Amino acid sequence: MSLAVKGRITKVLSIETGTSKAGKEWKKQSFVLDTGAQYNPEVCFSLFGDEKVDMLRNYGEGQEVEVAFNVSSREFNGKYYHNLDAWKINTIGAGAPSGGAAPAPAIDDAPAGDDDLPF
Repeated sequence: MSLAVKGRITKVLSIETGTSKAGKEWKKQSFVLDTGAQYNPEVCFSLFGDEKVDMLRNYGEGQEVEVAFNVSSREFNGKYYHNLDAWKINTIGAGAPSGGAAPAPAIDDAPAGDDDLPF
């Protein structure tokens, strides 16, 4: 399941590292987004792996963003635990972060006369 939510970054937590049972190194970082909702406005997302953690370097506290994420759950000793795993972060409004891609123009924004279609 893939979802997206908009809000303002309020906290960027420290990077966590460790070694899996298989002996592989891992890296994880979490951040908190204030959605502005009336009830439970703060949502904590996790970024897992070097590539995902590096995405957060382009953003800081107070910045308005849209976060695409997956929800996952797992059971341990009869209790369920949930993760919100972010996989994409985009700036909302003016000023894309350094290293961020500019949005593609909408079809209606294309200059007139520049289309080479035969119909």
